[in-house]
Formats: sequence, C-alpha cells, structure tokens
Amino acid sequence: MKITAAVVTMCIFNLLTGGHVNANPPPATNAAPTAPWAALDAELASVVSDAARPLASLSVLAVREGKVIYQQQFGHRSIDADDPKRSKPANADTLYRIASISKLVTTLGLMRLVEDGKLALDTDISEYLGYKLRNPHFPDAPITLRMLLTHTSSLRDDAGYFWEAKLNVDLKDVLVAGGKLHGNGAMWAANARPGAYFHYANLPWGVIGTVMERASGERFDRLMRRLVLDPMALRGGFHPADFSPADLDNTATLYRKRTEVGDKEIWNTDGPWVVQVDDYRRDAPKPRATANYVIGSNGTLFGPQGNCRLSAQSLARIMLMLMGDGVLDGKRILRRESVETMLSVQWRHDGSGGNGTSIYGSHPSAMNQWGLGNQHFLDISVPGGGDRLVEGGGFPAVGHTGTAWGLTSALVFNRASRSGMIFLIGGHGFDPDTYPGKYSSYKRHEEKILTALYRHAIAGGK
Repeated sequence: MKITAAVVTMCIFNLLTGGHVNANPPPATNAAPTAPWAALDAELASVVSDAARPLASLSVLAVREGKVIYQQQFGHRSIDADDPKRSKPANADTLYRIASISKLVTTLGLMRLVEDGKLALDTDISEYLGYKLRNPHFPDAPITLRMLLTHTSSLRDDAGYFWEAKLNVDLKDVLVAGGKLHGNGAMWAANARPGAYFHYANLPWGVIGTVMERASGERFDRLMRRLVLDPMALRGGFHPADFSPADLDNTATLYRKRTEVGDKEIWNTDGPWVVQVDDYRRDAPKPRATANYVIGSNGTLFGPQGNCRLSAQSLARIMLMLMGDGVLDGKRILRRESVETMLSVQWRHDGSGGNGTSIYGSHPSAMNQWGLGNQHFLDISVPGGGDRLVEGGGFPAVGHTGTAWGLTSALVFNRASRSGMIFLIGGHGFDPDTYPGKYSSYKRHEEKILTALYRHAIAGGK
C-alpha cells in the first residue's frame, strides 16, 4: 500500500479515537491534508468526531510571525438528516455567526468615526444621542464611549439587549427613567457608578450602535460595510438579508443536539442535530429593519454585540491588520495610534473586587484585563477557571471569544510574536457544561483545539 498523507492521517486518527466514531460523523477533514500538518489535522479531527462529544463543524486558522501558516475545516456547514449525502461540508470561505467577536469588529468601525472626528471616546454620549442619558442611581455621572467599550458604563443585560423591528422601539424609551419601556430600571446597576466597575454586558453595544448611527446618519450594518468590511475585503457582515446567494449558501447553520421542553434543556448525543439559527436552505433571512426605521433610534437591531457573520479567513485579516498597526495588504485601515488605544490596558481587575469581578459565569479569573472592545488574556490559571489559552501556558494574548446559539469562537493573538489562533465551532452534540476545562474557564474541547494549534502551528512542532 502506498503511504500517503491521507493514510498517515487516518492511522493517527484511529490511534487517537480507538476507531470509534458517532453514528453520523463529520468527515475527518474537508480538504486533502498536507503531509506537514497530518498530525494536527488528525488531532483536531479527533476532537470534532469524538463519539461522546461531537461537533457539527469546526473552522480553524493559525498565524505565525505575521503569516497564515495553517487553516482547515471539519464537519458540515449544513446537515441534512434525511439525506446525509446532501449535507454540505464547511470550507475556507464558510461564514459563521461569530457571536461576541462582533464586539471587536464593531470597535473597528467606531475607531474609524473617532479618526474622522465624528465621535470622541470621553465625550458624554448624551451629546450624540440627543437626550440626557444617566444611570438614575448616579444622575451626576456622564457615560462615555470608553465606558461602553470597556464594560464599565454600569449598564446591564437584566432588562434585555435586543428589540426587533416590529416592536418599533426607540432606545430612549428603554434607557431613560420614566420611559414607557424603562420598567423598574433593571438595566442600570444600583451599586456601580459609571466608570468605576467592570461588568460584562451586551446592551452597551446596542447603545454604541445607536451612537454610531446618530453620528454618521447611516444605518449600522451599512456603516460597518463602508468603514470596515469593504475596505478590508471582508465577505459577510451584520445583515444576512443583504448577502449574495453564494454567501447565504456558504453560511454555517448553527446546531445543537438539544431540545427545549418547557424550561428544561434536554441533550441527546445520539439524537439528531437541531437547527438553532442561520438555516437558509428553505427560507431567506428576513430584513432586520423595516422601511420606516429611524436611523439612530435602535442600534440593537443589527446586533453590534454578536450578529456579525465572517469566515475564519476574514477574521485572520482583522488579526493581521491589528498586528500590522493598522495596515493590511499595504493599505492603512486604522491609524497606528488608534490600534494602540484599542489594544492598550483600559481596565484591570485590582484583586479586591472594588473595580469589578474577574468571575464570569461561575468561573473565577476568567476576565482580568480589558482594552477597547477586546479582552487581554493574562495566562492566568486557577482551579476551575482562569484565562489561560494553551496547556502549560506561555501564550498571553489579546482578542475576543464568543458564545451564542451553539457556536463558540475565539480570536486571540500575541502582538510581540505576531502569532495568533482562530476557531469557530458550528454547534455541540453534547452539553458543554459537562466538559469543563483542565486549566481555564474554557471547555475542555476548546482547550484541546487551542493547544493543538499552538503546539503544532505556532510553537513549531508539527
């Protein structure tokens, strides 16, 4: 038998998995593996095809010394339970709903408006909104874009963070005390003066989108296309209803092997993949804004916090631009000082809890330092938590992670070494909470993916 890269990959795969796969497995890889990366291909394939913990799809990419050195896809962007042959594999151009990595993307557009003089980071946003915005518990404290970008504005998600078009909502009615949708003011922290306390939230990004619309006179999704997507040649964006047929066809449907019965979540690893979002095989995406939408009234419509669809390749272009101090393919996208401001330390946990907690969910030390729209991963590992990205440590980074509708994602990079990693998971066939990490707040399969990428593609061993 001729020994080829594919044969080597399969042998390693069988050793890693014992030859066992789930009843409806994704293919080991969706492209012919190249010999230097056969071990990495097989290691990642074993994570995706784990019979007890399958993933619907996975797109990964690694950058070393400022160059894309590895990228690969596994599994299916679209799964047809009736006829598996009609399932569509993920590929290098597959778009994923990148969840909270969207916050980093939105920050790029905001910084463009700052450069144009239309916004300032430390101006009271009331000046942009056209009405006075205050936390009613601290009526003398202005709220700024810097606070919104660093999760220190005192806004919370307790009253929601998205109001769809048919509700015809103006955020003023939600945010301002006495407004018809303000209710009991649950969106405002009573114990946290603006600027004093870190608390991760999504609602601030809806406010950011509204401010950007007010400053530009443009709808958020179209503004982001003009300021960020088109200049960087990125396919996708914040509004799938405007995607081309080809891009819609190549948008990953997000899945979980989970159903909801009442207030209970029932996982069944042996059951079918259940569609969560972005299934465009039969129905086209609906516009997120009506024809009578008033620009600058409700920026939550377009999901500045988590609604962007991009591929791993496009995320790599964002990473390379930031590594390049604002330059991509010889073209300046952001000024060097804008990148420095974005990635500089804006908040750091002081260890006492007095300026915010490093606990995210139930995980201690999960968020310890923040820039503008990006997390700083300090390589901290504690029992049951931490922000360490790779086993054994050694890779402090900046970037963002994301979780929504079954997807989990990460874009992380080290500026000094100009190395970075990206992963996009298209859905889980098991309850991720049953698979905690060994050395961080992340899930064990996420640790395995990042560690494999780091050891094989960045640290140098293949």
